[in-house]
Order: sequence, then C-alpha cells, then structure tokens
Amino acid sequence: MARHTTYLISEDARAQAEFYTEALGGEILSIMTHGQLPEANEQLKDKVVNLSMIAGGVTFLMSDAVFEPVIRGNAINLSLEFGTEAEARDAFNKLAEGGVVKCPLEPAFWGALFGQIEDKFGIMWMITTAA
Repeated sequence: MARHTTYLISEDARAQAEFYTEALGGEILSIMTHGQLPEANEQLKDKVVNLSMIAGGVTFLMSDAVFEPVIRGNAINLSLEFGTEAEARDAFNKLAEGGVVKCPLEPAFWGALFGQIEDKFGIMWMITTAA
C-alpha cells in the first residue's frame, strides 16, 4: 500500500513553507540544505535540498529548484476539505493573499463550500467543506 505525500519544487522553499504554515497552521519539521551534503557545491550551499513540514494537518515535502526552473502549470490542484466554514474561509483568505482567486469560496451545487486559488507561488488550491 502506498502513502501519498505532496512534494513541491520551489523557487524559495523556506519562504513558501513559512507562508503555508502561517496560512494553514503547522510547522516546519526539518530543513536540509545542499551545504550539508558531502562535497557541497558552494554556489548551492544555502539552497534547500529537502524540507519537511506540516500545514493544515497535512505533511508536505519541498525543495528548491536548482537543476531546472519552476514552470507554473494547472494540471495539479491541492485540495483541502475543512470541517467548518470558518476554517475553510480562513485558509482560503490566507492562501489568496498575493495570489489569484480562480473561483470564489461559495456554496456549490453538491452542498458544500468550494473555491479555487492560485497562490502567490503558482500552486493551485481547491478549498472545500464537507457536503
């Protein structure tokens, strides 16, 4: 059986992780930089090779893009379902700061709140509540 963990490649993993833990509640659990690797490349020493965090009760892994640029896309959305409207609105509003609201958080035809955001880092989020 597999366990899914979202792994984000970032232009600035530390700043992005801080934003998510602030917006969704949580903490950065660990950060390893390229400078901690054997035979570290001096130019990459401060770049994140692996960051682990919990945000909104979900574990995420991240790293800085060092071998190719980050290309923003729309093929994947991170979907978070909240137990209350207040939690959903709070997360939606915080993730929307500096980003683009694609679909406002409002009642959907299936009986839940639903909204979609592209955050300031280019990550697509779907925020919903239970029906």
